[in-house]
Amino acid sequence: MIRGADRWLWPVLKQQLQREHERPRHVFLAICDHFEPLHHTDQAGARERLLRWRSDYIAMAAQFRDSDGRGPRHSFFYPIEQYDPDHVGLVVDICRATGSEIEVQLHHDGDTEASLTEQLVKGIANLAGHGCLSVDDQGSLRFGFVHGNWALCNSRPDGRWCGVPTELALLRKLGCYADFTFPSAPSPTQPRAVNQIGYASECGSCAALDALERATEGGTSPLRRDLNRLLLVQGPLALNWQRRKWGLFPRVENADLTQANPPTAERMGLWMRQHIHVEGRADWVFVKLHTHGATPPNAAMLLGERMREFHHYFSTVLPGQANVAVHYVTAREMANLVHAAEDGVRGEPGTCFDYWLKPRLR
Repeated sequence: MIRGADRWLWPVLKQQLQREHERPRHVFLAICDHFEPLHHTDQAGARERLLRWRSDYIAMAAQFRDSDGRGPRHSFFYPIEQYDPDHVGLVVDICRATGSEIEVQLHHDGDTEASLTEQLVKGIANLAGHGCLSVDDQGSLRFGFVHGNWALCNSRPDGRWCGVPTELALLRKLGCYADFTFPSAPSPTQPRAVNQIGYASECGSCAALDALERATEGGTSPLRRDLNRLLLVQGPLALNWQRRKWGLFPRVENADLTQANPPTAERMGLWMRQHIHVEGRADWVFVKLHTHGATPPNAAMLLGERMREFHHYFSTVLPGQANVAVHYVTAREMANLVHAAEDGVRGEPGTCFDYWLKPRLR
């Protein structure tokens, strides 16, 4: 048995039988990077990593264009507990040159609502001081979120790496527009709700993550103003029968980009077949991937030839092969597209990238 599969395997298999078969017309790709420059290194090592990213990512992003004429863009979920102004400044350089954006990541453990609030308020202010994050249509500061160690809402069975089961309401109160943590399988933090975009309602425990209210055209847009509900944008979770363990058991496809498991045309097809969309708008398909891109092995892949091959496939081959328009988007832009679909917006999705949330960094 795959670790933790008792929670999510049946929902995945069930979706294989019930999935809508309408062909997508637009595919949106967001890479949400749990970007930790100081992981297993010191300040000098982190700076060296960032300088490589600034040089190589900007050069690579200039080589490819999607259906809107835009290049690849990254969403850097920066660990606010490791804040360093020089490091953030280097990431800001990347963002200004490529249209990428910085959002909030936090690793924490044994917290209360008060101590978690203090960390988030400080970390949000630090990033905002660089012009990062976004504002809504009322001018309020907003941020996307990824939970370190996957433990959103204290979801680890052993209670580690969080401590605050009411985290959803706290994040919303502080301005979080959406969470991008999942999927986390094979971690035991993986919720039962899979391959969905929807709203989790605060209930005082991680059970809130197991039953999302699906984002629906004409149905759920007002929920983005409900402080007891948080939008969850999930990436694809599936079984990959083309890559088997010991030649027998399918491997878990959890949308993670690593040196050992780089993006490929085969994986792109599997991600698209999970058909993650706003209910009623199956023509818009959302593919949210994740990675830990600051570590040297993953950086070598993400900034190297394997990633160039994938960008060529996504931007040039896939549109003709699948008869779709392809779009590189940030996490913020993906959330905006969700809300535009909820509101029944038709036409070219490129007009909706700044639909509700506007970038502060230009």
